[in-house]
Amino acid sequence: MKSDDAVLALSALAQESRLAVFRLLVKRGPDGYSPGDLIEKLSIPASTLSFHLSELQAADLIGSRREGRFLYYSANFDRMRGLIDFLTEKCCSLSDVECDSACVPVPASRRRRA
Repeated sequence: MKSDDAVLALSALAQESRLAVFRLLVKRGPDGYSPGDLIEKLSIPASTLSFHLSELQAADLIGSRREGRFLYYSANFDRMRGLIDFLTEKCCSLSDVECDSACVPVPASRRRRA
């Protein structure tokens, strides 16, 4: 991933509603949600949701698919992993001490217990 791609993705996520939409779609997995489902779960007005979905699509963080009359949005997991990899690519490379574990994401289930 290039820096300008990372900036585009991070800019799209730097808004509370878009971040909420993206995180919900990540939780849902490849099945995704219809706009109606997202409106119901996040209490976002339809016109506002449409704007946020467009911004996330422009950053290639989400994709959509049509099934008959229905449209479903889902997270672009490859793009998400690319962003995470870009952010952690040289993690601790300038450190004077060993810090490999600092660069490894801790699963949410283990973070909550700590």
